[in-house]
Amino acid sequence: MDPEITRALSQTNFTAWDWGIVAVYLSISVVIGLKVKKYVGSMADYVTAGRGVGAALGVATMTGTEMGLVTVMYSAQKGFIGGFAAFHIALIAGAMTLLVGLTGFIVFGLRKHEVLTIPEFYERRFGKRVRVLGGVMLALGGILNMGLFLKVGSMFIVGITGLSSDGRALPMVMTVLLILVLVYTVLGGMISVIITDYIQFVVLAVGILVATGLAIANLGWNTIFEVVATEMGEKGFNPLVADSAFGLEYVIWMAFLGMVGCAIWPTAVARALAMDSVKSLKKQYIWSSVSFLIRFIVPYFWGICAFVFIMTKAPDLAPLFLEAGEEAAPLSNLYAMPVFMGRILPAGLIGIISAAMIAAFMSTHDSYLLCWSSVITQDIVAPLRKTEMTPKARIKLTRILIVGIGLYILYWGLCYSGGEDVWDYMAITGAIYFTGAFSVLCGGLYWRRASSTGAFLALLSGLVAVFGLAPVQDLLGISIPGARFGIASIVLACLTMVIGSLVFPDRPGMHDVAKTAEEGGDA
Repeated sequence: MDPEITRALSQTNFTAWDWGIVAVYLSISVVIGLKVKKYVGSMADYVTAGRGVGAALGVATMTGTEMGLVTVMYSAQKGFIGGFAAFHIALIAGAMTLLVGLTGFIVFGLRKHEVLTIPEFYERRFGKRVRVLGGVMLALGGILNMGLFLKVGSMFIVGITGLSSDGRALPMVMTVLLILVLVYTVLGGMISVIITDYIQFVVLAVGILVATGLAIANLGWNTIFEVVATEMGEKGFNPLVADSAFGLEYVIWMAFLGMVGCAIWPTAVARALAMDSVKSLKKQYIWSSVSFLIRFIVPYFWGICAFVFIMTKAPDLAPLFLEAGEEAAPLSNLYAMPVFMGRILPAGLIGIISAAMIAAFMSTHDSYLLCWSSVITQDIVAPLRKTEMTPKARIKLTRILIVGIGLYILYWGLCYSGGEDVWDYMAITGAIYFTGAFSVLCGGLYWRRASSTGAFLALLSGLVAVFGLAPVQDLLGISIPGARFGIASIVLACLTMVIGSLVFPDRPGMHDVAKTAEEGGDA
């Protein structure tokens, strides 16, 4: 590792006491996983916690999952690059979550059917082949989507603790954290996830407030706005300015992602399916709209503060994080926020904040690992088997898959070399699943003439999103914004759903479930 980079990352207030705080917290999480194992008796217990989650706990666990460390990191990266203009993503996410809570769009219908996964609804509405393809697309997009989670979260820990003197620090941290997450997720399933999410929600909320207050006190409220205005100009405040990091096309893409993130994305829907009633589900979404807003705005602000800190108080970091003409910065700007936090937070407090961030890291990973593994078990393997799988066999396979997916994200995080921002990478990989899922769920819940062929073709159309990934574009020699491919895949999925359904209608009698689905969606 370059000596300048090593020196920059090593200047932190993190001490042995802080390591102790983190160790105690992580130990508590593992113990919880061991304790709740005895309450897992069925696949419903393992995947949805027996559908016994109330509104207050539902809000806490949804926030704990969605406010993951990867969220903090990619949001801080957007704030560092785009300034206050990045706030439009947070405003859209909050508004869309509130809208879903008020209308019940998609989630109410799924909860009424008491399915364990989204592809399970596909089978009830369109048949087994759509369920299996839906499970494959969901697993493909979802597992690719979380491919960088482990690496990005570990970069935070390396940056804030100063573990930079050895080039092996990052893979070592990735391995240790993965083992911890696997232990209590494999043992406890959704019960373990929800209990630890609640604890992490409390720790995280306190940590966020304290860290934000210290950042403002260190830099000065007026200084933050003045530096962004001076260094970034109007593009630091307006996402629609021509030379901003965003643009109109990007804002439209974010509007769709805001809706997807709460109504279609499986980890959020998993919380909806675990609620004890539709009434609690509605409350969960209405209140979670505030947390969805905050989970973006606060990390954006931290990224902005990191930029201001470098420009005003740590000019030695500027050559490491900021591009010089055509030359790329030698150090990923993902490290900017944790390095900033490592320098302004005092010893002791930095341990608490780090524990909160690691809590967020674990909260996201446990939910995602459980989600994708259960989809493969419930929606790909089980439907293709000629004999019925016992609950014990399903849980065993799900646990094996959790470990397998964990090993994949360790490998992918170390090998992937795409040049896009982490948030944009996640948006495009997620689109492989959710663009098709959006049209299929809308058609299945609200259009009686939607057919299985139309649904099958719509799911396949999500593969168009792959062309938005940087390595794929480099291979093809093209350079087109990922948002454009995302929007194109949405349009294509909707068109194929409609045209496929009209040209290849299902035989009479296959839509009996549609009426029930529509009633569920209107509840």
